[in-house]
Amino acid sequence: MEDARFGFEAYHMLLVALGASLLLSYWLPHLLLRRPPAATALLMACGMVGSLLVPSVVAGIDPTGNPALWEVAAELVVIIVLFTTGLRIDDPGGWKLWWPTVRLLAVTMPLTIGAVALLGWSLAGMTVGGAILLGAVLAPTDPVLAGDLQIGAPLEGKEHPVRFALTTEAGLNDGLAFPFVYLALHVASQGANPTVWLAEWLAWDVLYRIGVGTLLGAGIGWLLGRILAVPAWNTVAVSGPGVLALAGVFLAYGLVELAEGYGFIAAFVAGLVCRRAEARHRFHQHLHSFASSIEHAMTAILLVLLGSVMPSLWGHLDWSLTLIGFGLILVIRPLAGMFGLLGSSLNRRDRAVVSFYGVRGIGSVYYLGYASTHVEFIDEGPLWAVVAFTIFASTVIHGLTARAMIDMLDR
Repeated sequence: MEDARFGFEAYHMLLVALGASLLLSYWLPHLLLRRPPAATALLMACGMVGSLLVPSVVAGIDPTGNPALWEVAAELVVIIVLFTTGLRIDDPGGWKLWWPTVRLLAVTMPLTIGAVALLGWSLAGMTVGGAILLGAVLAPTDPVLAGDLQIGAPLEGKEHPVRFALTTEAGLNDGLAFPFVYLALHVASQGANPTVWLAEWLAWDVLYRIGVGTLLGAGIGWLLGRILAVPAWNTVAVSGPGVLALAGVFLAYGLVELAEGYGFIAAFVAGLVCRRAEARHRFHQHLHSFASSIEHAMTAILLVLLGSVMPSLWGHLDWSLTLIGFGLILVIRPLAGMFGLLGSSLNRRDRAVVSFYGVRGIGSVYYLGYASTHVEFIDEGPLWAVVAFTIFASTVIHGLTARAMIDMLDR
């Protein structure tokens, strides 16, 4: 038998690199700074450095060659965080509180998609389908990486209107970006002539899928609330395991996806409605704490891996794609946000904060992975490059400043 001692298998080296990156990213800032910023940028940077030092550790996980891996990993993270985001909301308030969210979803997001798609087509030379896909995958703000900006855990408060708007926008726009992903798939597979696919897209991908996701998500959330928290004799509400949160997530998401609805919408709505059953019950804290721990661990691993594949994507990243990434974060989202929030109840300072902190993250990875496994895009390499770069830029620009900004708002 061949002696395999000290073979240094790539898988075990990857585990070592992951462990070292996680340890450094969370320990080093606390050692050096009194109030450390979010660790998201450092996680990606550690992954990047690790893959440059030992390129073999990322063999087999290149997203251009294995998009399904990234689709599944990102999908699990996003559905868990969407459910916990719904659980966080102590008081859903009334129409006035939700109006900024409606404006962000109905005005800001389509404007962002259109602007990014136009730049992708005219500046980066992408196909029409690829440009629309770029706008769709980069449009959603991220509920995973925006933890410092969102409302607190159940019964914790911190429901400043800015926090509420950013939380509810992130909870819903991950699902509402899906129709535009399907629009890109239609254009890529059937051509840019809208008479071929417009009616099907509006009826099926917009109306039906959104409706099913909302209605079934609400029904499943109501049922979970009745089962878990309402009966006075129910010992689950007092001592039940936190894994029940995952049960709710998987049930809502799986059933809605089987019904061809948008599971992301269902996951958020289920968490929101589940919370309304005995909204002050501390069982919701238990569910949220468990799910958040799972979410943070999976997110950290995914960010390290995303940073580690960035060097392999640099060959696709030219000046035009870099300009699109920075333009989205520093110009397009802030301007579209300010325009979308005109007429809302937020004052000018609050509108500026909501508009600027449109964090990009894991949802974009899922959408691009999903699209890449369904249709072969000519621009697949540049798409992965600009998405990874934009997420990294967002973790640096937003992650390093979010905590100070929210402290100011809370004061």
